[in-house]
Amino acid sequence: MGKIHPYRGVHYNKEKIRDLSLVVTQPDKITPEMQEEYYRKSPYNIVRLILGKKEASDNERNNQYTRAREYLRQWMKEGILVRDETPALYASYQEYEAGKKKYIRKGFVALLELEETGAGVKAHEKTLADPKADRLNLMRATESHFEHIFMLYSDPEQKSINILDRATAGRDPDYEAVDEYGARHMLWTIRDPKIIEELKHIVESKTLFIADGHHRYETSVNYMREMLPYLDQFEQPEAPNNRQLTLVPMEQEGLIILPTHRVIHSVKGFDLDRLIGDFSEFCTVEEFPVEERDKLPLRLNERITRHAFGLVAKGAKSCYIFTLKSDNLIESLVGGEHSKAWKSLDVTILHALLEKFLGIDAKALEAYTNVKYVREPEEGYEMLEKEANVQAVFLLNPTKINEVKEVALAGERMPQKSTDFYPKLITGLVMNVMRRKSQ
Repeated sequence: MGKIHPYRGVHYNKEKIRDLSLVVTQPDKITPEMQEEYYRKSPYNIVRLILGKKEASDNERNNQYTRAREYLRQWMKEGILVRDETPALYASYQEYEAGKKKYIRKGFVALLELEETGAGVKAHEKTLADPKADRLNLMRATESHFEHIFMLYSDPEQKSINILDRATAGRDPDYEAVDEYGARHMLWTIRDPKIIEELKHIVESKTLFIADGHHRYETSVNYMREMLPYLDQFEQPEAPNNRQLTLVPMEQEGLIILPTHRVIHSVKGFDLDRLIGDFSEFCTVEEFPVEERDKLPLRLNERITRHAFGLVAKGAKSCYIFTLKSDNLIESLVGGEHSKAWKSLDVTILHALLEKFLGIDAKALEAYTNVKYVREPEEGYEMLEKEANVQAVFLLNPTKINEVKEVALAGERMPQKSTDFYPKLITGLVMNVMRRKSQ
């Protein structure tokens, strides 16, 4: 139910940056190794703006945020980055492969008038203070939104996708890049007033759900609060009260969520036989030769309408699938004041089992005390083999999109690492650099 606007997006100048794949980055979770690789790829890689290197000599006047501001000013001055002359929306498509199947996810980029989460904008993830402080410092220094917020809305008839397909038909993308995971990100500029109004009409009647970018959204609201007395110094809509985001209809095959698996480590007295016996109080137990562990994700998927978890343990000759015996057990296992939607999540049920039988409570989950999180089962198996303190890997099915929606509508936040929308929306194809009236 938020109001959206076309805007004068800022892009890399394709005459000066021939291969945009060299200057874009993932939006978050950039490891030190990834940061080094981005720095190596190009002197104009956007990592210098969103996550610049820290220096031992940093102080209030010279630090990663002030350097980002100077890079931005210099690149705009040199024409490395250029601003569109007229406002536009931007069709945003991602072609990618997951589970040996090809997908295409469709949406569009706009500015959204900011509001607190809870009314027209629903959130489902908890946020942490440190990442928000970091993003706020960057926003203060650069007066820009470099990264996107991944926002969902309901469009079961796919009217907006039909409009976007019509707007992009027969046109090569204006901007495109391939990320390090092989996903192809494409952007088309849309200036046709009729198409813009059609998209606005569809989206502005919808409740919006944050898929990815909760820290960014809350930080943008905090920044807006700071800047409310100064809004008249900015040209609308490229101003602090609006936020760059990508809007994606949730009813499309191209929108997928990957599971995040749990790697258990450093649990005192861990005993596999006892754990299987404990879990069997609530779950049926299926046993398979450990040589078939690669088949566990497929077998879990066959049980996706139930609550099922895979288990591979260090040194075990078998691997296992646990399936909750009855939904009637959820209340006694999970308890608390949460909604039925929250309690019925696979991750909620698994976390309840881990707390009950291994003592891994919510604080331990958040602090990574006894759990690490991995996207690929093979990454967990490698930890089992190479890291002495790793004891087991629990595999999950992905969270369903309707579960995200139901939890958000209930006004709740999902357990940690419940959703992994893939691929991430890369940073660097279009950005919102705010415009002061003196500029």
